Amino acid sequence: MAPPGNLAPIDWQRPWLADLAALGRRAAALVEQGACVAEALNALVAAGHAPDPGVRFVPQQALPPGLAYEQFVYEQCSVPTRDNLHDFFNGLAWLHWPLAKGRLNAWQHDAIARAGVGAVRGPLRDAITLLDENGALLCAPAPLHRALAARQWRQAFVELRPLWRQARLLPFGHALLEKLVAPRKSITAHVLQAPDAIATIAGADAWLAQGLGAEALAAKPFNPVPVLGVPGWWAGNESPCFYDDPLVFRPPRGA
Repeated sequence: MAPPGNLAPIDWQRPWLADLAALGRRAAALVEQGACVAEALNALVAAGHAPDPGVRFVPQQALPPGLAYEQFVYEQCSVPTRDNLHDFFNGLAWLHWPLAKGRLNAWQHDAIARAGVGAVRGPLRDAITLLDENGALLCAPAPLHRALAARQWRQAFVELRPLWRQARLLPFGHALLEKLVAPRKSITAHVLQAPDAIATIAGADAWLAQGLGAEALAAKPFNPVPVLGVPGWWAGNESPCFYDDPLVFRPPRGA
């Protein structure tokens, strides 16, 4: 087990953790008291602090050698969990996005059952991995989606900045959240366009589980968005010059 306090670098005041902070703080406190990450996550469910996500968290050693992780999760309803930031955020994602995580896991399992693990994941499994690790959902007015899809960064973040008051960027990927523990300007998410009427993370979970089909996801309908450009997420982006970095806010393809 990792030493107590290994979750200490997390700053729960960060805006991207707003929806996760209540449960996250509780789980982190249990880890600081000596629980492993799996025990801490299970304790939240057992105490009624979190709804039952349909899985339990188990130590990584429970995963048999040679068995695909996704197959084990689906068949055993158990998530192998290491004592690190990456798996801690994966556990929090299961607690907040249980419908979507379950649907993605079922698609992974079915794809493995049909074709095996293989050296190449295939379009659907590849898209699932991108979303699961580095994805986010953007609920926003249509002009923002269009500007981001076209990589018109100044239009999206400067000219249309008032529209961000009507928008919510919801991090989904646990690797994305892990990277944001040490924020840097280049961190970029694979962003899915979601209905702007979604008002809660539970609503976003239901939409992602029921409103996005496997065929649509396999087409990788993501927009790359440097997340520290989101208004309110980083003090530096109050200056329009923040978006003039072509190594981060890259021009449209072919420009």
